[in-house]
Amino acid sequence: MEQFALDAVERLTTRPKVPYETLAVEQLTPVIGAQITGIDLSRELTPRQEKEVKEAFLAHHVLVFRDQHPTPEDHKRFAALFGPLHPDSLPVEGSDPYILEISADKNSRDVAGNGWHADGTADPEPSLGSMLHITRIPETGSGGDTLFANMHLAYDMLSPAMKSLLDGLTAVHDGARPWLTQGLTPPAEYDVPRSEHPVVVRHPDTGRKLLFVNAPYTSHIPQLSRSESEAVLGMLYEHIARTPLLQCRVRWQENTLVFWDNRCVQHHAVWDYYPHARHGRRVAIDGTKPHA
Repeated sequence: MEQFALDAVERLTTRPKVPYETLAVEQLTPVIGAQITGIDLSRELTPRQEKEVKEAFLAHHVLVFRDQHPTPEDHKRFAALFGPLHPDSLPVEGSDPYILEISADKNSRDVAGNGWHADGTADPEPSLGSMLHITRIPETGSGGDTLFANMHLAYDMLSPAMKSLLDGLTAVHDGARPWLTQGLTPPAEYDVPRSEHPVVVRHPDTGRKLLFVNAPYTSHIPQLSRSESEAVLGMLYEHIARTPLLQCRVRWQENTLVFWDNRCVQHHAVWDYYPHARHGRRVAIDGTKPHA
């Protein structure tokens, strides 16, 4: 590994530890993810608990809460601490527009999130983050893990020359791509979003730079030729997928809730449990327009 990449990892892993009073924080890896214990998400958080959860969220980007039994209303109440709830773009008639049922079984031909991506980046204001509560795991007791990758570190590990190139570029994100790449057309009722965002954006809460492109939604970089755009984007996608140092792996157990920062994290829901079933509920939170 190049020295500039090692230096980036060193800077991240030697940051001072943040002390917590009301909860325990156990890192999943030195660069991303933490398991949180000491709070019950079926109850309202105290002001101190809320403050410390928010601090842990910004520090670790992916928070794992085990043995949690929130009702749908509890789930939404916890998410609302971070901002207005983000409605599903294709809600099922008669369902709660803020709760997306995540299910797969032997009749499924695809599953949500099976590939590296960030949610809804074609939207003018992509979501702040998502909270997924898994209530049923595959009958085998394993499978269906979710991988998460740190987009701050993905940017920091690039060479100075590559950073200089990317810092001045934008990318088009097209909400139709997940359908088109499978030879399908989006549903007629879907108001297909299409937005142009910087390739490198700053986190709205911390100001840190991060990579903001992903294979399912990003179509091209308009400042480059088509072949140049494909080469640069392909290199970045390979970097994200094939650099284990960027990643953590969450092994689901029943009644686990995971909260990830969609602004600086990509995730990959591994579909390795067919024909078994998995079920959960996701609540998302409104975000803001990405800025360079």
